[in-house]
Amino acid sequence: MEKTKPILELKEIKKVYPGVTALNGVSIDFYPGEAHAICGENGAGKSTFIKCITGAIKPTEGRIVFKGEEVTDNSPLKSMDLGISAIYQEFNLIPFLSVAENIFYGNYPTRKGLVDFDKMEKESERILEYLGVDISVKTLVKDLSIGYQQIVEIAKSLVKDVKVLIMDEPSAPLTNNELKYLFEIVKKLKSDGVSIIYISHRLEEVFMLCEKISVLRDGNYVKSMDVADTTEEELIRTMVDRDLGEQYPEVPYKKSDKVLEVKNLTNKYVKDVSFSAYKGEILGFAGLVGAGRTEVMRAIFGADPIKTGEIILENQKIVNRTPKDGIQNGIGLLTEDRKTQGAILGMTIRENITYANLEGFSKGKFFVDQKKEMNDVTEYQKTLNIKTPSVEQKVKNLSGGNQQKVVLAKWLATNCKVLIFDEPTRGIDVGAKQEIYAIMKELVDAGKVVIMISSEMPELMCMSHRIIVMHEGRISGEILKSEATQEKILEMASH
Repeated sequence: MEKTKPILELKEIKKVYPGVTALNGVSIDFYPGEAHAICGENGAGKSTFIKCITGAIKPTEGRIVFKGEEVTDNSPLKSMDLGISAIYQEFNLIPFLSVAENIFYGNYPTRKGLVDFDKMEKESERILEYLGVDISVKTLVKDLSIGYQQIVEIAKSLVKDVKVLIMDEPSAPLTNNELKYLFEIVKKLKSDGVSIIYISHRLEEVFMLCEKISVLRDGNYVKSMDVADTTEEELIRTMVDRDLGEQYPEVPYKKSDKVLEVKNLTNKYVKDVSFSAYKGEILGFAGLVGAGRTEVMRAIFGADPIKTGEIILENQKIVNRTPKDGIQNGIGLLTEDRKTQGAILGMTIRENITYANLEGFSKGKFFVDQKKEMNDVTEYQKTLNIKTPSVEQKVKNLSGGNQQKVVLAKWLATNCKVLIFDEPTRGIDVGAKQEIYAIMKELVDAGKVVIMISSEMPELMCMSHRIIVMHEGRISGEILKSEATQEKILEMASH
């Protein structure tokens, strides 16, 4: 599509919080029918930038121009009325309402003062037909797959003649199969003149879907580039402003003492799961969504009950009835969902890092050794490069990658013997990924056991010494790193 005038212009946008400048004079234009990626490391200012567009926050300085006219007193409601919508990685859906009720939530059509359900359902069917999907509009959202829930989020944005659609990590919760639907929808919206602002740490998606890329770094605008004229390597260099070298560190391995043994573990989610993990080993777990990988780890940690089976740690049988038991027995679980299960967003960085091991920071029975706590927390903040003006900052104010580092610091503070990483790099940038890989290497170099669940095949194959594959709640196979291929893993995962 030939460019004429930009539909949306951000001019010298600046946002200052106490102690930190989140955006520093960022200017970017967006055009109809174009997918424009905003790239940068965690903490670069991407989320702040899109919140300025949607009116969720007010810029300290700068102007927003939509269709040639300056937007004043912007708000989420005003931006939606203009035709600017956003969908986020964390869905904003009401599980116990129907698909149609979610699509029109806040915009219900009425007839004689009552909700016109017939019109709402017919309009919902029209929108879903436009998107090319076949979902009953009467279905409760809680009964939909994650992929279809994502489509309902997109459908919500189409109720009000969307002109600009912001997609923030839209693919993060989706399976590879579900991604196909998302990509087709993006292409259709572009062909109909919708401007897409696309944020994703999956750079291969950026190159597949987008025509333009703008890079932010530490709140500053760096440059914009045409996708056709750049490479993934050049984009990464522009994002991080440093040489990352090899993406995956070399992690030497010599099979040593058995640390963890799981025998015939069974509960309502998994059946007869048995495996061992050894000192200094990164043990990978592969499988399709719903295969039972996370459920096995939750049972080992004590988050889910075990019906039958044994867990043996350093030749001693342990019983983890609760997560507290798991922590006391030396097991840590870095959960897939950091926002609801990993971190307490309303608490500070300091409190999040220490609460799983308060005994280790205690002076006597009832008092925290505040000096030791502050020294240790500050050291973790420096070691893990958690970007924050203060460890008293609330975790909800951090970027996704920095939140993940806080959760990791919490488990490092417990000095656990086995640390389970469930999708450790989902939704974080290439630089933060490398930092987490380096920490995994340090842990196994120190003789710890790392268990990693990952849906990213390159990560799984490059970081794991062995890979256990699961299918429908059972272990379907095991493969050594030297023999692992994507085809072999997928074959095992499907049978």
